[in-house]
Amino acid sequence: MTVSTEAQTSFSAAELDAAVRSHLPLVGHLVREMLGRLPAHVSREDLVSAGMAALAHAAKGFDPSRGIPFGSFATTRIRGALLDELRGLDWASRSVRTRARKVETTQQELTATLGRTPTQAELAAALGVAPEELKAIGEDVQRAVVLSLQGFTAGTAEDLVPERTPGPEDLILHREKIGYLHHAIGALPERLRHVVTAYFFQERPMTDIAAELGVTESRISQLRSEALVLLRDGLNNHLDPQLMVAAQERGNGCVARRREAYYSQIARQGDLSARLAHTTALGMPTTGPVIGLPDAA
Repeated sequence: MTVSTEAQTSFSAAELDAAVRSHLPLVGHLVREMLGRLPAHVSREDLVSAGMAALAHAAKGFDPSRGIPFGSFATTRIRGALLDELRGLDWASRSVRTRARKVETTQQELTATLGRTPTQAELAAALGVAPEELKAIGEDVQRAVVLSLQGFTAGTAEDLVPERTPGPEDLILHREKIGYLHHAIGALPERLRHVVTAYFFQERPMTDIAAELGVTESRISQLRSEALVLLRDGLNNHLDPQLMVAAQERGNGCVARRREAYYSQIARQGDLSARLAHTTALGMPTTGPVIGLPDAA
């Protein structure tokens, strides 16, 4: 009796081999499905190898008495093995990511100060590292496979497609951010506001703006960078305060007081209703002149 039960609840060697062979195409299908969402340098061979091993283990651990088709059972095991393989590839340590963020922050600050993109030597000097070490940091980040593993599910390819339209809460938040941007621009000092309006909204060349204001083109570039830093910090102050630590370290005394006055001026531009008024209920820009900005010529 025991032998009969054992025969019903496990694969024989011949059945195991047949199950693996007949489901080999399943591995290729699942690997192709996943590769469509991965960086090009992820090795197909490594994923196939992990999938094949998972298929063999699935055949050994399969219990026909549970009534689950072997294909479904194997699919779950193979997907899990592929995700484990990808997690192993995402080797970038926290220190690598921290250094990368520091490089990015320093580069933005130098751009605002210099009015142009800093050279690698200038960036390395500001960070206090050798140019070779700066290059190594960039190479480490580029090699890292940054994956949103939570996005993978055990469903079909259609299940992996994100929802195409935002929900009501997402739409309101999006509209409020746009409104804050308008108010942040309106609160800029007059010259910075004029440069932002002319360059980004009216799409005028820097040479024209420089001639109008009686300054050099490089000075316009510097004013533009200064305005963008102020806008970023102004938005973060109201929408993402935890990002304001770096901004607070950039200035003190008179500079800090001017920044605080700018943040307060943004708040005085209007309430939630005023911010939402810059877009329609569907998030599209409203017609007419932008509040807080000079009318376009």
